[in-house]
Amino acid sequence: MPDINELLNIAIKETENLSQGEVFLVRDLFKGYEWNRISRSERLLLGTLFLNYVNTVRGNIQAIEKTSSGQQKYIMNKDHNYEDRPESKVKETYV
Repeated sequence: MPDINELLNIAIKETENLSQGEVFLVRDLFKGYEWNRISRSERLLLGTLFLNYVNTVRGNIQAIEKTSSGQQKYIMNKDHNYEDRPESKVKETYV
């Protein structure tokens, strides 16, 4: 099982496959069986780290409302160039 930094990088990398205006949850960035293999505590930490990433790195993702179960929803805004995001901030040592 990958560590939390690897999971964060997998999630960030997977956002490259999303379309403009697409709304998603962090769990949507993983295959169902992969998500289910991540412990609940690691999923919570991953969600916190992903939200922190979105809020601190200038990029194409914006946090929007939460679901009724408290999961953070995001939207992909590809109006900004992906290249504007410094690649140095998308490293395994992000945390």
